[in-house]
Amino acid sequence: MTQFANHDAVKELGELTFTMWNMGWDEKNGGNISYILSEEEVSEIDFSHEPVFIELQNIPINLIGKHIMITASGSNFRLVRDNIVETVGIIRVEKNGYSILVGFQNGNKPTSEIYMHLLSHSARLEVDPTHRVIVHNHATEISEMTFVHDLDEDSFTRTLWGLITECIVVFPDGIGVLPWMVCGNEAIGLATAEKLKKCRIVVWAHHGILASGSSLNDAFGLIETVNKAAKIYMATFDKRITTGINDSELLELCKFFNIVPKEGIIKN
Repeated sequence: MTQFANHDAVKELGELTFTMWNMGWDEKNGGNISYILSEEEVSEIDFSHEPVFIELQNIPINLIGKHIMITASGSNFRLVRDNIVETVGIIRVEKNGYSILVGFQNGNKPTSEIYMHLLSHSARLEVDPTHRVIVHNHATEISEMTFVHDLDEDSFTRTLWGLITECIVVFPDGIGVLPWMVCGNEAIGLATAEKLKKCRIVVWAHHGILASGSSLNDAFGLIETVNKAAKIYMATFDKRITTGINDSELLELCKFFNIVPKEGIIKN
């Protein structure tokens, strides 16, 4: 058995939190991550501590019994890597809540946005059985973009697709966009989960971004790509002399890479 803090998946999560803080995307306790452990990973970790049950209503049925690694409420991503046992833990989802199995030492508990994470995992698993990860952070330029761009998600997606060749290849399913909402409550969790039934990325206006994926690297890569495009948009939208990648060129990309883009955005 491997001690919790020494498991490869736990160390990978710790490295990712530091990377995102270093990029300026997770100030103070901004951001959270959750990761569905495989059965093999569960079998490798020492769960010798007595579980602590926390009641939570409206648990998604398709998550019951799953083990999820998740960051703690109030955890500073700058410090997570060197203090895993307090800032990260593993829970087992139960019918009426969840049990803390390991981690979250000194009375810590999962992120206040845990319900959003559970709903998001549930929604993605319904459409993608390989899904495992939810990453939320405050990537700077995508947050800036929500102040100067129409928040219609098809228009938002089309703008991003036109900025970097790789965008339509990396996220042909587009992105979801939500208006500003109070974070951490049931409403934003339900709204986010609804968007994730059709795409892997959701932008929260004037707040940040959330991405889902089959691995930590996969979800982080989606955010990197979206934010790079947003950075180019913010640097050029008021001085651009070209229109970016046009519709016919986007269709050429889709044909070459054998991908099907979200309908209704590209004009045939």
